[in-house]
Amino acid sequence: MKTQITCILFLVTTVSIAHGQPRPRGMQAIDLPESQVTITQNGDKRIIESNGIPNHAPGEFPTNGNPNAVRPLAYHFEVPLEPEEAEKETAVERQPFGVAINGIPFDPGTAEYWRGNQNSGWRYDALSGNINLGIDHSNGHVQPTGAYHYHGIPNGLVDTLDDSKGMILVGYAADGFPIYSEYGYKDPMDADSELIKAKPGYVLKSGERPNGPLGDYDGTFVQDFIHDRSAGDLDEHNGRFGVTPEYPEGIYHYYLTNTYPFIPRSYKGTPDPSFDRRNQHGRVRGIRP
Repeated sequence: MKTQITCILFLVTTVSIAHGQPRPRGMQAIDLPESQVTITQNGDKRIIESNGIPNHAPGEFPTNGNPNAVRPLAYHFEVPLEPEEAEKETAVERQPFGVAINGIPFDPGTAEYWRGNQNSGWRYDALSGNINLGIDHSNGHVQPTGAYHYHGIPNGLVDTLDDSKGMILVGYAADGFPIYSEYGYKDPMDADSELIKAKPGYVLKSGERPNGPLGDYDGTFVQDFIHDRSAGDLDEHNGRFGVTPEYPEGIYHYYLTNTYPFIPRSYKGTPDPSFDRRNQHGRVRGIRP
């Protein structure tokens, strides 16, 4: 099954995954339809459409920390086939960073702020371990709209993919650059070099927070981290240029990592407007701008 999914995704222009995986006992009581996603090419765009249902069993929702149930939606995302680096950095705010090859969004941000005040400047990180947002085994949970999305490495998806190539393509960022799971080549320009876990360059700031929640910087908040290029393999976008199995000539690409930022928080290129929640309105049932 692993090999079959990989061949469908990478050897044809149009793909369609409709593999419903049986849910273990205790999973969401509401019966979900099978996962459906199509990836096609139209001109200079790659089109990703899905019903928002993962091709693996999600966690038990509603659950403690997350009162929402997974619901089918109707996603339509577009990314450039030949992405280009932008002159200016674009931060990921409340739009998805990208979309997985099973049609589930990568959405690293949270709506939770210190004392519930967005103007405080202190946003909780979903995977800090210091806030309960009902994150499941695949680092996913559910928005009030019923949108299941990932905050980190999608373990359930990765388990369905062929890892024989070493590097695992898991999706595309909104700017079109590919997203890989945590492994990459030690020498980014040599596909025969050792496979390693790509290390982010983000570290905790030293000392104490000057305001807001006060206390030591401990990773509870996004603002607790700073990027130090010498501390890891990856740049401030959690990516680098190098060769990959799908791009043997080399391309800028992002990584998902098991430490902060988990999913990149900024873009190397220019995100496509289709990822703006306001432009998904009318396409994604139940999503409001």
